[in-house]
Amino acid sequence: MKIINIFWIALGFICLGLGVMGIIMPILPTTPFFMVTVVCFAKGSERLKKWFIGTSFHKKYIQSFYEKKGMTLKNKIIILSFASIMLAAAFYFSAKPYARILITCVIAAKYYVFIFKIKTLPPDNAAYIETR
Repeated sequence: MKIINIFWIALGFICLGLGVMGIIMPILPTTPFFMVTVVCFAKGSERLKKWFIGTSFHKKYIQSFYEKKGMTLKNKIIILSFASIMLAAAFYFSAKPYARILITCVIAAKYYVFIFKIKTLPPDNAAYIETR
């Protein structure tokens, strides 16, 4: 195995780890890290790329975004709700005014991106039919 492949694979696992942490910590953006993971794995190992594309992380967080360049309203609301709760708690417990300003800017940026930059997709027809 070439050194460059090892580099791409290692970088892919680092991005994967940061993406997983982003699920829990609203400061880290999950989707971009998972997208970089796919790119790194594609450059380092086709087998790892296929593995990651088959994971629930990929299917839940980036497949629709990657294929259709957007997210469903339900996914947007779930992601924004969890992130907003976590950031609101950080804002509440923060004593420093600069930290509160930074947290407010992060919240505003997240909402701006989710509302104006990420396209809202209609609900998946198969999932919609199953719930009716």
